Amino acid sequence: FMAVALALGDFGYLPKGIRLDSGDLRQLSLECQKYFRKIGEEYKRPDFQSLTIVASNDINEDVLEDLRKEPHGITTYGIGTNLVTCQKQPALGCVYKLVEWKGQPRIKISQDLPKVTLPGRKRVHRLIGESGKALVDVISLASDDPPQVGTGFVCRDPFSSHRILVNPSEVVEIHATVFEDGKALNIPTLDEARSRVQSQLQTLPPGVTDYTKPCRYPVMVSQGLYSFLYNVWEEEAPLKELR
Repeated sequence: FMAVALALGDFGYLPKGIRLDSGDLRQLSLECQKYFRKIGEEYKRPDFQSLTIVASNDINEDVLEDLRKEPHGITTYGIGTNLVTCQKQPALGCVYKLVEWKGQPRIKISQDLPKVTLPGRKRVHRLIGESGKALVDVISLASDDPPQVGTGFVCRDPFSSHRILVNPSEVVEIHATVFEDGKALNIPTLDEARSRVQSQLQTLPPGVTDYTKPCRYPVMVSQGLYSFLYNVWEEEAPLKELR
């Protein structure tokens, strides 16, 4: 590669870089980086100082986390198989849950609490604190007054007595209609989606995105939805009769 890159450089063609697809990616990238710099200085070729080193070879999140811990010379990752098929969760289970029918709230009742649905049409807001980091996502009924900046808002765990009072510095509505009358609405471009994800990740508390021991991010309900849930639950749950 170096011989060809130097020869083509004499004719005005600048090299782009190399790809590593086997072996110890960390060690090989450091050796390549060192050699590029040496040749660049020896032959007065500053473009060799910024050559791309692409690493591929079944790259997944475990490999990326391992590489993050210590220095390496990799500048770009080539992710193929594990981008298309997630090894840790190759299938995504999706279920539609009915929450309203002809204006009437619907609820699924189960002894398994995570399967109990929240009835009625709803909105979701992210409450941002003074530090600029997200404090909690709160689900409320569409008819409820939304959270307001600087005003205390009670957030509750829907299936326990735990509750908190949040005074947000910023309120962001994060629930939007994407399908209506069989048509897709407000579909962002890939660049827009990427930028949004990156900006949203910046607002999450650091522990939430920790790879090894992530903290649980709180998603709670408003006082209005909490009361509505149990009212509907009581109306719809079968009543056991004893004689």
